[in-house]
Amino acid sequence: MDVDEFDRVAEAVVERTSHLLSVGATVLDERGVVVASSSHQLIGSHFETANPTAEHFVRVPVLLDDRPGEVVVSQPETGEVISPGVANVLLDLIINQTTVVDRLPNNRDLKNKFIHDLLLGERRDEAMLLREAQVLGMDLNPPRAVVLVDASPFILPSTPDSGADESLDELVGRRTQLVIAGIVAFFDLPSDTICAYIGNGEVVVLKASSTKDLSAWTEGADGGGYIVASWANLTALKRAGQALLERLRADTGGPISIGIGRYHPGVQGLAASYRDARAALTLGRRYQGENGVHCLDGLGIPAFVGVSDERTKIDLATHLLSPLDHEPELLETLEVFFARDCCPSFAASDLCIHRNTLSYRLDKITSLTGLDPRRFDDAVEIRMALVLRSLCEAA
Repeated sequence: MDVDEFDRVAEAVVERTSHLLSVGATVLDERGVVVASSSHQLIGSHFETANPTAEHFVRVPVLLDDRPGEVVVSQPETGEVISPGVANVLLDLIINQTTVVDRLPNNRDLKNKFIHDLLLGERRDEAMLLREAQVLGMDLNPPRAVVLVDASPFILPSTPDSGADESLDELVGRRTQLVIAGIVAFFDLPSDTICAYIGNGEVVVLKASSTKDLSAWTEGADGGGYIVASWANLTALKRAGQALLERLRADTGGPISIGIGRYHPGVQGLAASYRDARAALTLGRRYQGENGVHCLDGLGIPAFVGVSDERTKIDLATHLLSPLDHEPELLETLEVFFARDCCPSFAASDLCIHRNTLSYRLDKITSLTGLDPRRFDDAVEIRMALVLRSLCEAA
């Protein structure tokens, strides 16, 4: 292990020890010089000289790949005493995990590959996936939805600069990290925002998506509880996506497109959320253009035509019509209105109501669903949703 690698492992040990034990932590080399510390001003100094009260610390000798060192852990300010035995066990676990991961070819590449394989839907034991993610520093226990960011115009230059000091791969890597840094800074919660580069100028975000995690973009939310339904909290996710879009456009100076996926339960559900986000991004970019935030429930007719999965289309139809679930009168009005080729006078006559009453009902449908049956595209979308939902109910 060279000096740089020793320092890198030491920094990781300090970070994880401080977080786990809620104390200050310092790593010394074999000379007693501080190489990493939660008190940054100590780095580079001799520990004994800088800390005349060293007897008040828990000190645990370590061996990082045949190079001796020492981890020094301060006692909590709360007055609780850390047992040296407990500290030893915890530090052994932290150091072993850190050095194993650090010896691997490239931790960032491993994370990217893990997430890439996970989103492609490779069926594996969920408990094993959670353990592997934890080893790589990712917590997949909270509910998460996929946000797919297409930054290819920025990440992938159309023509390489022959006079540049960095290679094309280095340029792509640097720009990718700029996009990821912008995403993490935007959400301001790195532990709740897992990002990975999956190639072709695209970054995937596994965003913690409970009501609490999305409270900044949720109006009138109660602030508690995890989401329990596939379409829940999409409005907040889309608001967050729009604000993220503006942030990344300012950072990169180029066009950005974002696809939003629904939440699906479990770690394996991330693959389904990715398929939603992928379909929304592909269709949205084609029919609505770049610099947009796209979600299946906002694509209209293209979502019903362009999505191949029947279950997703039925779910979408059910979601779009859900505001009318307790409005049988409005559902009947729609059926008659469409049966009469959207002719208000004939529909009102068949329903035995005044045309003004029909107009009121259609206005209410628009208010509840966001779709106006008197507009051609909206009428087609509502009609397709009604047909799909009826087929599902008849099955």
